[in-house]
Amino acid sequence: MKSATPGVIDVEASGFGRGSYPIEVGYVRPDGQGWCSLVKPSEDWQHWDEQAQSVHGIARELLERHGRSPLEVARQPNQDLEGLTVYTDAWGNDMPWLHKLHDEAGVPLRYRVAPVAQLLDDRRLPDLGTLRQQAFQTLGITRHRASSDARALQWALEQLLN
Repeated sequence: MKSATPGVIDVEASGFGRGSYPIEVGYVRPDGQGWCSLVKPSEDWQHWDEQAQSVHGIARELLERHGRSPLEVARQPNQDLEGLTVYTDAWGNDMPWLHKLHDEAGVPLRYRVAPVAQLLDDRRLPDLGTLRQQAFQTLGITRHRASSDARALQWALEQLLN
């Protein structure tokens, strides 16, 4: 078990399953610096799930107006996270969305994404969800967005690892 603060990444998406795509990427580095951006959907990214929108609160129109191109969004984490391992609590979802983003951008991932289960032993892993929810209250986080979720997850991991 490691004691250093881990970097954390989170991805919000248009929905789940086939045809879904990333709409927001957010992360917090081990030094606490965070970054987040909306992703402007590429022309062939058409899937939209109203139920997913009700969870993350991001309308497609907001992406069209304020989102950055997949290339811009892929470049920033490559620059900030190059050579690092960052962790996610939804690896099975986030990895396909990150690959879709980077494939669309035409740039490889220059950082490694791993599941949080690699950081925690079987005794501590069940406590992660409760601590993550506690983080929202402790940190005063009021919205379900990628950077907020990443910050809450990082806080929860710090409680379990240190």
